Amino acid sequence: MSGSVDQARTLRDEDAFDVAGVDAFLKQHVEGLRGAPTVRQFPGGASNLTYLLSYPDRELVLRRPPKGAKAKSAHDMLREAHIMSALKPHYPYVPAIVAACEDESVIGQHFFVMERLRGIILRSDIPDDLQWTPDNVRTLCTGFVDRLIDLHKVDTSSPDLQSIGRGEGYIGRQVGGWSERWHQALTEGTDACEDVLAWLALKQPARDNAACVIHNDFRFDNVVLDPEQPLHITGVLDWELATIGDPLMDLGSSLAYWVQTDDDATFQAFRRQPSNAPGMLTRREVVDYYGQRTGWSVDNFDFYEVFGLFRLMVIIQQIYRRVVLGQTTNPQFAGFGHAARYMGNRCRNIIARSVL
Repeated sequence: MSGSVDQARTLRDEDAFDVAGVDAFLKQHVEGLRGAPTVRQFPGGASNLTYLLSYPDRELVLRRPPKGAKAKSAHDMLREAHIMSALKPHYPYVPAIVAACEDESVIGQHFFVMERLRGIILRSDIPDDLQWTPDNVRTLCTGFVDRLIDLHKVDTSSPDLQSIGRGEGYIGRQVGGWSERWHQALTEGTDACEDVLAWLALKQPARDNAACVIHNDFRFDNVVLDPEQPLHITGVLDWELATIGDPLMDLGSSLAYWVQTDDDATFQAFRRQPSNAPGMLTRREVVDYYGQRTGWSVDNFDFYEVFGLFRLMVIIQQIYRRVVLGQTTNPQFAGFGHAARYMGNRCRNIIARSVL
């Protein structure tokens, strides 16, 4: 199975950094490092950038923001490292933090370095060499949901975990905050979707289901599979958005990316994980499985599903606004205005059949 292990690629020129500076910093904070590292870059990185540092006898992974990013608005590497360090004793799937750098003079930004978890990361499709049956895929899928459930069951009473989020009142803060971001991202000709915002404000639950550690971006391309037993998840990556909040909000945000076989062609184009593979649970089956395993009521899950799609719609529109303002010329973002409109209509379709 080693051929399927996620591989780093040649470093992109625009994403280069001062390797000698990082090497000097690490040798001051990590015992036993010898030689100079070679640097390669992992694919993806639309938000933060991830690199493989290969020393002669050790592999490490560096995470840093894209150039020009400001930690106050996003990409807070020190916060992410703090969350991972606080959570690691309670949730073994978190990679171990090796060092976090607060000195911006090293590469011009904060960054952190963690141990590498060698394994398989699923992206759009399941690699052919895995040769999985639908039963294998179903086992993987339920294991994926189980790891999210494990996270939501972590005891948050310890002070180190309480410090990572505000907890109570999470749903209300999220509805208000993302509605404000939506209004700020509007461009000329955008469907303002005021009916969707009004429905979310009206139908939001009066109280949170619980105050749990939530990931907020739990997808297949953020989990690591054991290369020898690839149906087993050995790691969970990308903790930038993690906090203390409502677990059903986390599940709803995860399912916003869950494209299944009977979805229309437009939604199929959004697929970035193999959630349509034979054997995968449908969105409804994921929700039912989650409810059965946790005991939390999922009878009125429509609110959480709509919010997850709405949050994704805001993210898409924020990127499209950058296109309109000439802040990016990436051609893949040119159609994001239509994509945001589609997400709004998808929210409306769920609202129309809502039982709330």
